[in-house]
Amino acid sequence: MEMLIVSAASLLAGFVDAIVGGGGLILVPALFATFPTTAPATLFGTNKSASVWVTAWATVQYSRRVELRWAALAPAALAAFVGSFGGAWLVTLIDPAFLRRLLPFVLAAVLAYTLAKKELGRHHAPLRTPRLERLLALGVGLVIGFYDGFFGPGTGSFLVFLFVRLLGYDFLHASASAKFINVATNLAALLLFAAKGHIWWHLALPMALANIAGSLLGTRLALRHGAGFVRVAFIVVVTGLILKTGYDAFGRAG
Repeated sequence: MEMLIVSAASLLAGFVDAIVGGGGLILVPALFATFPTTAPATLFGTNKSASVWVTAWATVQYSRRVELRWAALAPAALAAFVGSFGGAWLVTLIDPAFLRRLLPFVLAAVLAYTLAKKELGRHHAPLRTPRLERLLALGVGLVIGFYDGFFGPGTGSFLVFLFVRLLGYDFLHASASAKFINVATNLAALLLFAAKGHIWWHLALPMALANIAGSLLGTRLALRHGAGFVRVAFIVVVTGLILKTGYDAFGRAG
């Protein structure tokens, strides 16, 4: 029964994650609710063992239909890997709980900006010279990679927003690019958790298969309906993240 519950959650998480990111909003709480006495590191590691496959699968699917700017994304992915590993290492030394109360407000600012700029991300028109695009993408990868390793919630949404805002991508291209960066951040964290024995491998395979099935459906929908659909999904997911992280930070604390 437990395997069925987390596999169903993984299916839904894969669907959401493939479109715009935010699958952790579904799968991580499901793991914590199903295994309440398990060490958090083990649940985070098990989550990464599934999510790394969905990001890799979605990247492959998107790359067949969407032209990705590999010259900018390859160094950004390497920077994200280094940043994520560094963030995961730092979290073993200090508690990231101080970010919990800040995160809902940062996400609210992202949502407000997206809603105010109605044309934001509707058209794919990269703004920067190739060199500046590489530098900005590398900076995004390093910073958000570090954040993903150190804390994590909303990583996909932050990547999508920054690719749209800083580089001029539309939401479809930004989502596809974010998946590639997410492969690097998930892989770095997965290697760290695996080295420390924090993965339940017996759950990893069924969760990964369910994640990929959900990803397949989500990717097809995103590719079929384009940037406008992904923009709406982004707004819905960020709103959900605000509510969830706001409750975690203030509702439970209160």
